[in-house]
Amino acid sequence: MPNYNDRSGPTETPQQRHLLDPGDGNADADIGEEVPDLDSWRPRRSNTHSSAQRVRFSYDVPYDDARHRIDMPDRMISDSIDEAAGSGLRMGSGDPSRAHASLPTMTGSPDEGRRVGYPFDAPLQAEESRGSRKNDKRTQEAEDAGHDSQFRLDNYRAWVTRQQKRARGPRVKLENAFNEYYQKWIIEGLLRQRPLPPSVDGRHIPLSAGAVRKTPLIDERSGKHYISNFIRSSRYTKWSFLPKQLYFQFSKLANFYFLVIAILQLIPGLSTTGSYTTLIPLLIFVSFSMAKEGYDDYRRYILDKTENLAPAWVLDPEGTARDIKVRGFATKRFRKGRKQEQDMTELQEIGEIQEEPMWSAIQWQDLRVGDVIRLRRDDNVPADIVVLHATGHNGIAYIETMALDGETNLKSKQACPLISKHCDTIEKMGSCQAEIVSEDPNADLYNFEGRVTVEGETRPLTMNDVVYRGSTLRNTDQVIGLVVNTGEECKIRMNANRNVRTKAPEIQTLLNRIVILLVFVVLTLTVGCMGGYYLFRESYERHAPYLRDAGVPFTQIWFGFIIAFNTLIPLSLYVSLEIIKVGQFFLLDDVEMYDPETDTPMVVNTTTILENLGQVNYVFSDKTGTLTENKMRFKKLSVAGTAWFHDMDTSQDQETVDLKGKGPQLEGEASINLALERDERVETPLISSQHQSGSVRGRRHRPAHPATTPKTEAMLSYIHQNPNTAFSKKARQFLLCVALCHTCLPEVKEDGKIAFQAASPDELALVQAARDLGYLLVDRPTHSIHLQSRNLEGELVTETYEVLDVVEFSSKRKRMSIVIRMPDGRICVFCKGADNILIPRLKNAHLAKKKASDVERRASKRRSIEASRAMSRTSGTFSNPYSPRNSISKRNSIFRRGSERQSTDVARHSVVSDDLDIWLARREALDSDDAAAAIYDEDPDTARRSMGLSPVLLAGTNEVYDGLVNEAVAADDGAIFERCFQHIGEFASEGLRTLLFAYRYMRDEEYDEWKKTYRAASTSLVDRQQRIEEAAELIEQDFDLAGASAIEDKLQAGVPETIEKLRRANIKVWMLTGDKRETAINIAHSARLAKPFSEVYILDVAEGDLQEKITSTLIDVGRGTVAHAVLVVDGHTLGIIEKDESLRIMFYDLAVRIDSVICCRASPSQKAGLVQSIRDTVPSSLTLAIGDGSNDIAMIQASHVGIGISGREGLQAARVADYSIAQFRFLQRLLLVHGRWMYLRTAKYILATFWKELVFYIVQAQYQRWNGYTGTSIYEAWSLTVFNALFTSLPVIMLGMFEQDLKAETLLAVPELYTFGQRNQGFNFKKYLAWSLSGAVDTVIIYMVVWGFFKDILFTENNSLFPFGQLAFTVAVVVINVKILILECHNKTIITFTGFALSIILWFMWNLAIGGIYPVGIGPYIVRGSFVREFGNKLSWWTTAGAATAAVIAFELGITALQRIYFPRDHHLWQEIEREGGVLEVLAEHAAEEGRASAEADRRGDGAAAASDLDQRPLSPVLSEVSSGKGQRRSYYYGPERSNSQYVPGPAQRGERSLINTSAHGLTAHMGDRI
Repeated sequence: MPNYNDRSGPTETPQQRHLLDPGDGNADADIGEEVPDLDSWRPRRSNTHSSAQRVRFSYDVPYDDARHRIDMPDRMISDSIDEAAGSGLRMGSGDPSRAHASLPTMTGSPDEGRRVGYPFDAPLQAEESRGSRKNDKRTQEAEDAGHDSQFRLDNYRAWVTRQQKRARGPRVKLENAFNEYYQKWIIEGLLRQRPLPPSVDGRHIPLSAGAVRKTPLIDERSGKHYISNFIRSSRYTKWSFLPKQLYFQFSKLANFYFLVIAILQLIPGLSTTGSYTTLIPLLIFVSFSMAKEGYDDYRRYILDKTENLAPAWVLDPEGTARDIKVRGFATKRFRKGRKQEQDMTELQEIGEIQEEPMWSAIQWQDLRVGDVIRLRRDDNVPADIVVLHATGHNGIAYIETMALDGETNLKSKQACPLISKHCDTIEKMGSCQAEIVSEDPNADLYNFEGRVTVEGETRPLTMNDVVYRGSTLRNTDQVIGLVVNTGEECKIRMNANRNVRTKAPEIQTLLNRIVILLVFVVLTLTVGCMGGYYLFRESYERHAPYLRDAGVPFTQIWFGFIIAFNTLIPLSLYVSLEIIKVGQFFLLDDVEMYDPETDTPMVVNTTTILENLGQVNYVFSDKTGTLTENKMRFKKLSVAGTAWFHDMDTSQDQETVDLKGKGPQLEGEASINLALERDERVETPLISSQHQSGSVRGRRHRPAHPATTPKTEAMLSYIHQNPNTAFSKKARQFLLCVALCHTCLPEVKEDGKIAFQAASPDELALVQAARDLGYLLVDRPTHSIHLQSRNLEGELVTETYEVLDVVEFSSKRKRMSIVIRMPDGRICVFCKGADNILIPRLKNAHLAKKKASDVERRASKRRSIEASRAMSRTSGTFSNPYSPRNSISKRNSIFRRGSERQSTDVARHSVVSDDLDIWLARREALDSDDAAAAIYDEDPDTARRSMGLSPVLLAGTNEVYDGLVNEAVAADDGAIFERCFQHIGEFASEGLRTLLFAYRYMRDEEYDEWKKTYRAASTSLVDRQQRIEEAAELIEQDFDLAGASAIEDKLQAGVPETIEKLRRANIKVWMLTGDKRETAINIAHSARLAKPFSEVYILDVAEGDLQEKITSTLIDVGRGTVAHAVLVVDGHTLGIIEKDESLRIMFYDLAVRIDSVICCRASPSQKAGLVQSIRDTVPSSLTLAIGDGSNDIAMIQASHVGIGISGREGLQAARVADYSIAQFRFLQRLLLVHGRWMYLRTAKYILATFWKELVFYIVQAQYQRWNGYTGTSIYEAWSLTVFNALFTSLPVIMLGMFEQDLKAETLLAVPELYTFGQRNQGFNFKKYLAWSLSGAVDTVIIYMVVWGFFKDILFTENNSLFPFGQLAFTVAVVVINVKILILECHNKTIITFTGFALSIILWFMWNLAIGGIYPVGIGPYIVRGSFVREFGNKLSWWTTAGAATAAVIAFELGITALQRIYFPRDHHLWQEIEREGGVLEVLAEHAAEEGRASAEADRRGDGAAAASDLDQRPLSPVLSEVSSGKGQRRSYYYGPERSNSQYVPGPAQRGERSLINTSAHGLTAHMGDRI
């Protein structure tokens, strides 16, 4: 339900903002300066990274100024905005897309005057004016800023127009023309796959029991039978696999290049290296890659098979389908839940299902349009059906559509009355002459059109009559339905991606470009050698008698050199890469990503795109089942001015867990958010235990901010002891509201316990909470409710409440009402709903609105201060005078292990890391709390203060105190209103779903009169729903406030921490869900997608002009004064945006600037469309989609990387995803650790492969000068053939399998290091050129040293070609192995050293082998016995080999030293920290030193340290042992700068960014700065 924090309402909008220039902090820019040409202007997307990395202030002011200026009069704000209306930017007072308004003045704090507009605030603004002395100045500033903003707005509109023209440019027209040609001639002409035309008026399906089992119905669109119910999510069929894979394999340019070379080698007379030396290895490598792709897809096919073979019961009176055997495994699979992957593949037949009369069990894939099927409780719906009959109350069936649209509420479906009375028995069904007309298959999940005709009478069919495939039957024993859509024509399959393309790694694009470059290099070498040959022929060949008539034709020499140099592009590049990925596949079997609760490991469905995991920029996440567990728990309530914490259900669950001997202990309120709810005096264990003694100086005491909440057990005890007080009466009335205002049905289980059937998990949580609090729903017969409770004497009694009427909840009404005749005969209306809906309907609405406005204003100020502090921490980094390198040199501890630092056990690392994360989250919360303290202290009578002064039964303790509640407050409506609304705001800020409860008693005469109106509305045939709502309005007035409830939609473990780490890793997280907007916003707050100070912008087409709203949001966000921005859009609005090209461009331009986007009520196709649009809008980005249900398959397939959650809701997404994990929290390790490692390994493998080929084969090119450019090889042929396979394959493969530049704990503690892959620092064109330049120098050194030795060799020694070539070969092999496995490999293990030794030993063993088996003969290579007897026994040969190797290694070491000293990268610095003793220990010691420095500054009391109390007061205690003159222990404090890293380039970097200035948790590396 909505609350004040996420409600859209009339708000003010900022008018004087610079548009789209976040880098411009000066708002007083000269408007008259020369402006750029409109045609060259484009918006700056500087905040495509996190907001904290994009914003700086040039008008920093002391924080006290901001604090004082917050209290500016509302009229001054309103006046300023009105004055700005003339600038053309006025958005209207009813604009709901904004969450706050900002002052137009640009000279003060960025949050000056920021406040939240409230619907009931207008009457109060006139009472708060404090003067208008500065109005004239603000007016002038507003006009200037307005003109500048208008100019920028015009520029932006011009840019949008250019984007529209570009979207219709020649390139797009050419692509469209090609697509049309391809569709017409290839798809429709060659493949005969023509699109089906629409039917005349839908598909006509007769209701004829079992007839379609004998004669299938004909689809009038195609003239053939309707398609089967078979579905396929695998990418290939047995017919399409070969052509698609051949195209995919040879789209890799290296493979295509070698195909051309292989064809050339087959031409006689062109190749000097044989005819099949390229073709045969190429076919082997391509076949290996195709086999791996085929195996991956076969596993998807096996998973599809489990669904296609699931059993379904069809009406089959004649038994035509009873000979079909159904696999019993599938029955178990779909009845008992989802199994693990290995279980699903066991498709062994275990016998037939027991038959029932008139019904036959068939497989899902055999269902046909027109079949009558039967569903039982918890069955999955196999096809789209029209409900014929349901056994639920009043013929209602409850359907769970969570896997279809993400909504957790059950949908009520009911058969059309016209047909339900003819289908309650099989006999009636068989004699019923009915025809159902259904719309043609389409992807719209939220609309359905059809009709049913029975014996000439026709009635319409709506969404209430149909159930779609992907749904599940709940709380209903049996449903009979008629199949109308099957297979790929079902709604869920229509929303899936069509023609899913094979995913390729992003690194392949650059790899293809390098291959193209190398082709030009080969051609250049060929041209050079040809030129050399012609020069040689003119200068020497013509004058040599023995070479007369020995000239080589142009064709042969041209293609001969091309074939000779083609090995610069390694033939084994891709196949070795596949081998590496197979090794990485096994290394992904990480126990840290194993879920013991569900016994689910991490599963890899494809190894093709492993390196993409290290380059993700956007994460698109589903909500239900992905972020949440879909478990609703009643957590808090507010009644009579007091808030209470409810954990009875948690305690009961914990007792059960404790009996089983497992599970962590839950302590009171800590289960909501452990990181944010810890006691403020808890010691942060950043320092080892021996330092944690002595006193602790906590934050200053704030009675207005209590750390604990009383528990509901205490409330019940108080009511029992004081039954007649005002509080007790109101508390009992509230509990009665909770126990009666619902539609739940009790169900007695076999063990005698009562379970509840509810249409939504929220209602179930409320009824269970009422049970825990003493009001048990024992029975609900027709029109009555039986409640069991204890009376004032403590006796257990059961009372009957007559249900007179129920007005159901709807998304439009946002409330539900029930009319009850109480046991005493009085009539009472109970209502529950959203707070902003019920407040105007209260009896004392004026007072309630005033109190709500007061509370909201204080909350607005608090959020403004929180945002200001966040912005100040961010902007402070940019003014840091210390460069990263300078700061490192100035401090003494971050690389040096001090004498006080003690060795820490390795087992403690994870604990410290977790504590650091918790400390970070607490620090953010404490920061907000400190900022808000002054606001709450403004009112000495505030509810928080009075609660803090009352002794209570605290959450997590069992001590009972006196003075449990304040009865004076319980009797004061104004105080109750204020406290209740304040509690609602607090509940909502914790991400809880809030509801207000109200009630009113009415006279019998009043009810009778209303009943006539309501009966007429409910039986109306025209606008029935609207009339019912209008009738309900008549009694939903003059309510008394009962209280408020707060329900937790339980998140999966570790979700907030994971999202926070992803944000710090510069990954934007979007939430795409089919659930309601209010629910999505609540979950966003819980998961920390939205922070307490976030600006939430809501786009809703129903609230006004979308273009105006998007423009106003762009002005605000582009100005760069928003600390954290969240955009909320619903599926209907998104559909409108997609249809308008201008809106679409503006929306996605805004979306990439926002920190996070929440899309609610989105269909599966819209989810996929959003992913694809981001891919198109930001082509350099890499997207990841994660979900668990069928509705997530489309976006998983549309993204670069698809992750499936193999959780409790099944494996629909996991089986088609690229990877599957059991919990969302495993995503941080998968990306931050394994993703970075795999990207690094792949990048280094590619660079090392190209480098080694260059080093080895350019020696060949250099030698051509000394052989007359004849193409003679310096290397012996057999050795040349096995060069890659035997001597240099192990180094690159081991580097690609086992390299780890940083440890896992470092990468998790410092998520900012993940940007290494995002910025393509591991493999880019500059890096390739650097490696190539290094290789060119290496190969020149090798050849020149070898040639220098052989040109002066004595004639007494063997100076033939073979020892010359073998010397160069030996140096190259040794250098390649040393460079790759010693110099470049950071993670040196016994495996890498073994590979190094094995490669070298193999080379010398090869020399011995060929010297013994080579045939004796005359030729350029005299091999037989040469190594042993001719040159291998010469010291000079070995000395030359050693000298050449040493020269190359010295050059490489010099390059490495130069880079690490003068051009260090982030990972170089963190490697140094790791070598110093561990990242976590260094961070802990550095934190202590920062705390001591800050404390000394405070003690000096100088101006720098004497800033405002709010800014300088320490935020997180860290205990440290500091020796003073008296040897006393003292406690010091520090507050980390921020929670995310900022890159501050220093002069030493020369353009290279470094992370070292900010640690994993905001610790700056320089000394002396107060944070």
